[in-house]
Amino acid sequence: MDLKEQMRADVAAAMRGGETQRRDVLRMVLAAVKQIEVDGQKTLDDAGVQDVLRKQIKQRQESIADFTKAGRLADVARETAEIAIIEAYLPQMMTRAEIEVIARGVVEELGVTDAKAMGQVMSKLMPHVKGRADGRLVNEVVRSLLQ
Repeated sequence: MDLKEQMRADVAAAMRGGETQRRDVLRMVLAAVKQIEVDGQKTLDDAGVQDVLRKQIKQRQESIADFTKAGRLADVARETAEIAIIEAYLPQMMTRAEIEVIARGVVEELGVTDAKAMGQVMSKLMPHVKGRADGRLVNEVVRSLLQ
């Protein structure tokens, strides 16, 4: 069962179980997937669906920052709960230590010693961690290794 089918089945289960928030979040995500498929005139595979899920999480994280500034704690809680629902469909994210191990290997492989070559390290490293690590965290790890 691919990711879209799993989400559709989970929407039905949420409807039967009376989980309105879960149902609504999954419907929004499926609508975003469908929109991208229609716009691009293609069918997304699991990797494409995961990209949409990450984009949805990023949008909610930006909303959380705005809601926090505005003091809207109920909205922050709602968005945080939505992120938790969406994250259940993504592979487990790498920890900082795991990223650091891979980054050290790339730095050693390239023989880089200063921050000027950060672009080289990032371009070589990102394909190894794509979809499993946050880009900002990877950037922080590489920056700390090169200083």
